[in-house]
Amino acid sequence: MIIFDKNLYVSLARQKTSQSFTKIALKPLNTNLFNIVLLSIFLTIGSCKIYSQDITKKTTALPAKKQKDNPNVSAVNTNKSNSVANIETDTITKDSIQAKAFLDGSVKYKAVDYVRIEQKKKLITLYNKAELYYQDTELKSGIIVLDYEKNEVYAGRIKDSTGAYTQYPNFKQGGNIIEPDSIRFNFKTKKALIWNSRTEQGEFKVKAAITKKENDSVYFLKGARFTTATDVDNPEYYFQTNKVKFIPGKKVVTGLTNMVIANVPTPIALPFAFFPMSKETSVSGILLPSYNDSNTRGFSLQNGGYYFALSDNYDLTVLGDYYTNGSYALRFESSYAKRYRYRGNLNVRYENLINSERGYPDYSKQKIYNIQWSHSKDSKGSPNSSFSASVNLGSSKYFQQSINQANVGANLNNTLSSSVSYSKTFLGAVGSRLALAATHSQNTQTSEIQMTLPDLQYSVDRIYPFVGKDGVKKGFFKNINILYNMSGKNSFVTTDSLFFKKEMFDNAKVGLKQSIPISTNFKLFKYFSASTSANYDEVWYIKTIKRGYDTDQSKVVDQTINGFDTYRTYNFSSSLTTAIYGTFNFGENKKIKSIRHVMRPSVSYGYLPSFEKYFSRYATDASGTITKDYTRFEGGIFGGPGNTNSNILGFDLNNTLEAKVTDKDSTKTEAKKIMLLNNLNLHTGYNLNADGVNSFAWEPISVSGGTQVFNDKMNVNFGAILDPYAIDNAGRRMNVYNISNGGSLFRMTNANLTLNYSISSKDAENEKKDKNTQSERNGGRDDDLFGRNTIDAAREKAQTDEDEVGAEDAISEFFATKLPWDMTFAYSLSYSNSNREGKITGNSLMVSANTDLTPKWKVGVSTGYDFVLNGVTYTQLRFERDLLSWRMDFNWQPFGNQANWSFFIGIKSGILSDIKYDKRSASNR
Repeated sequence: MIIFDKNLYVSLARQKTSQSFTKIALKPLNTNLFNIVLLSIFLTIGSCKIYSQDITKKTTALPAKKQKDNPNVSAVNTNKSNSVANIETDTITKDSIQAKAFLDGSVKYKAVDYVRIEQKKKLITLYNKAELYYQDTELKSGIIVLDYEKNEVYAGRIKDSTGAYTQYPNFKQGGNIIEPDSIRFNFKTKKALIWNSRTEQGEFKVKAAITKKENDSVYFLKGARFTTATDVDNPEYYFQTNKVKFIPGKKVVTGLTNMVIANVPTPIALPFAFFPMSKETSVSGILLPSYNDSNTRGFSLQNGGYYFALSDNYDLTVLGDYYTNGSYALRFESSYAKRYRYRGNLNVRYENLINSERGYPDYSKQKIYNIQWSHSKDSKGSPNSSFSASVNLGSSKYFQQSINQANVGANLNNTLSSSVSYSKTFLGAVGSRLALAATHSQNTQTSEIQMTLPDLQYSVDRIYPFVGKDGVKKGFFKNINILYNMSGKNSFVTTDSLFFKKEMFDNAKVGLKQSIPISTNFKLFKYFSASTSANYDEVWYIKTIKRGYDTDQSKVVDQTINGFDTYRTYNFSSSLTTAIYGTFNFGENKKIKSIRHVMRPSVSYGYLPSFEKYFSRYATDASGTITKDYTRFEGGIFGGPGNTNSNILGFDLNNTLEAKVTDKDSTKTEAKKIMLLNNLNLHTGYNLNADGVNSFAWEPISVSGGTQVFNDKMNVNFGAILDPYAIDNAGRRMNVYNISNGGSLFRMTNANLTLNYSISSKDAENEKKDKNTQSERNGGRDDDLFGRNTIDAAREKAQTDEDEVGAEDAISEFFATKLPWDMTFAYSLSYSNSNREGKITGNSLMVSANTDLTPKWKVGVSTGYDFVLNGVTYTQLRFERDLLSWRMDFNWQPFGNQANWSFFIGIKSGILSDIKYDKRSASNR
């Protein structure tokens, strides 16, 4: 039974080529006899669908003229809720002939103004904020026309009330997105014609006048431009070409390609070009070198090589330099990482340096190298073990003589150091810990290398033998604990010329030391903390010495004795400490409410007996009348026993000073705590065995302290040595107090002061300043007091910086006079008076400053002055310009042995990082 009224829409149109019925909207029907008869006729023909909709609501219909011309078309109400209309079909099972549907799936669409269905033309037109969804295809545009007979869709832009084009098409299929002016697409063949298309492929932005989509994986473009600029319609630069084959996510192959900068064609052109567009995070490829020249080595190509993207977990970069005089350099750089396990990087550098030409007086040839390795292990992977490495070793003069170093300020470093360590914790009733390490320290001035390989440490956790079942450790006896420590070392002292050669291993020092300390602690008189300990040591050596007078050489010589030998020592120590608190209150209404002084005095006692049994005597001349004592363990890696007992009282005093002040923030009710003095430490000792002739009773007083001021931005550290004894005219220490010799109570033998201060504007404070990590790895500072990197590796992060500032923002910030800046100061002062010279041995100031003159211009300077030598220290001037898609910088070191300059301009994008100009001058090495 069918019920209808005046507000009834009937879907009655039957398709001739199908057994399905598609509903369309017809005009309201009047309840007259004619309509009843007409309805009966349709019912006899086949099934139908009837749906009701209230047409009294306001609708947006077609103009009357168009409705008159198209009697089969009626406006469908598409109100502002963007309702979706679906093409729905019903199938008649009684018919024997079944035709295939015109589309393979359902189509969903919507529009704001209207949805028009033209049954005769097989068209559906969507207007204003039109959207169409079919399978994996999404299309949004101002106007969309769907031809469901040809299986094609057309989309284009529309004009707004001002006549400007808006609502450009946005075509998405799978992971590819295209934003053209208009598009024509076939659902069956997947082919398309696209006008003024815009798409992004990785870092590339592509715009083409006409694009032909052959299938899902191949596009042909005509009148195309490629750029990495933000605005593809008005880029700073682009590559123009007329013939392009484009495979999304893989590559772009072009015909004649010309580079255009600021809409001006340049002479830079290629007959064909290939651009990789892999979706992978890294792709293997050639690294183009940069051209340079040197007065001493000739013309050169630098930093050329190949990048190997070996896997997602590790890579390899091979770089090289070559000079026309025969000098060359090789560098291997690799980074590796595995999530939740470890990460690190390895750099190996080798250089064969030739100065001048063979036959000239200044001709020289040398080979230098440097190895850097950094590794860290994630504690989540194995909580009970750890492995870390920080290696920086090589030729002592590498950073002074390298022709392509990673940091221009690295030549100021005096020390190279390395450490590789592994530790394992064994859990159980009594836990233990094993640690293996290799350490290295190298003085770049003297070329001396001190290396320990390996350094074995093993310890067992504390054992409390007198603790009851309740586990309470209280009192003298229950706090008694026993430890076991073992340390084994194999140490070398050599030079870099003998590094890892036979002579290095011949002079190795090998030893093993075992210690069993027994200690306890307890409270004394409620306010004092007391501790006492006894320690037993046993040292094993495989080499000892035998000293005697050699008549052939007429001097005392040491003969090495190979074989196992050992000695044993023991000592005793105790200490007593307490804390004294003093508070000075000034009143709650005062700006400074109170000052608190905390003193922690400590008295210690140590006793080490004499072990004369390990000593022998040797003659110092041929007659043998003069003899001296020595121990065969002398010079061992753990030292040797002593032949005099030690009976020392030690005195220490630690001070801290803090204040409570009124907080500047009026909303806070609690007073603010600030540190006035972080620490002030004093230490001295008294020798109870001093005889007043050959030994001194009092040790010099050492003073050290530090604090932070100016909102913790300035670090102040100081130290001094105060000697109570006087010296004679020859500078020898006398057993006479300095005050008794007409001097002051104490004689200051040396002192030092260091200040480190960093300030910046509020804008700069909000920005996280990048650390100079490469300088740290080279053994230097993590700031830019010694300059900033100037090679390509240092520019990589800057080239991939995505913090772009638009032109409008740049102008507004310029006139708002926002100039972010930062400054770093480092001051060092040292004083020496060990022989009454009263001389300032060191007095220098280093300064580093950086500022943004405009949002696109940055300048920086690193310099300093030595007030003792009266000269300017290392100086570097830096200029950087952000050219939107490009980057330019100029670095200049105007004077000194390392005087040089470098200029760089290149594209920021990593995919086009080889498009650059890099020019450097040769340093005065």
